[in-house]
Amino acid sequence: MTGPVPTGLLLVTDRSQARRSLTSQVAAVVRAGVRWVLLRERDLPGDRRRALADRLRTILDPVGGRLIVAGPDPLGGTAVHLPAPALGGPPALAGQPGLGGGLLVGRSCHDATELARVTTEDYVTLSPVFASRSKPGYGPALGPAGLAELSGRSRVPVLALGGVETPERVAACVAAGAAGVAVMGALMRADDPGGLARTLLAAADQARPSRRRRPAAASPLAAGLAAASPLAAGLAAASPLAAGRSVGGQGGEGDR
Repeated sequence: MTGPVPTGLLLVTDRSQARRSLTSQVAAVVRAGVRWVLLRERDLPGDRRRALADRLRTILDPVGGRLIVAGPDPLGGTAVHLPAPALGGPPALAGQPGLGGGLLVGRSCHDATELARVTTEDYVTLSPVFASRSKPGYGPALGPAGLAELSGRSRVPVLALGGVETPERVAACVAAGAAGVAVMGALMRADDPGGLARTLLAAADQARPSRRRRPAAASPLAAGLAAASPLAAGLAAASPLAAGRSVGGQGGEGDR
């Protein structure tokens, strides 16, 4: 592996759904703060796909972003994303020369069996979490509960994929243990892809365990009163004025 793994928001490309040119749609999302893009477009001839990868890197490189390429060929880059390991086939990266080492490697997974076959990959996507407009009938959907169960089993970071179109769904995925979300259709179809990307990024950030609101700490004065002698505590409880101040002082930041 080279460098960090995807977190927050990973944009997955699909030019067939893009509201404008694919590079314009990607550029708007990157300007909004997204730093990870997964290039699909596997129907393109090799030379055209390589040229597209190069154009996308000119968008990502100046801001420290990174392009991941679907398939075993990184197209001159340093990151690939592989399909689910075949049932009964070699585990994970075995039998795929040239992968691993300095490459960042992701893997698509859909259930516990596929997840158990992950070995040296750096991250996985789990899908579909919700019903997907991009892939109607694809499923069954894991839901947040299924995502939480599989995320708890994973040895590597998990990105939630499939139907993640709203900030509420992003928050549910992160709360279920995902390191981030992978979004394709919603961002490709958006009239304002940058605005939607900012909204989804903010939802992921706010849902992280380290950012969840904690109860407001007691003020130094309150702490001092709590540590006072029993007599002082009794006087404070007996005073209507003190009681009124106590009730009025409970509206801390955590209650807003």
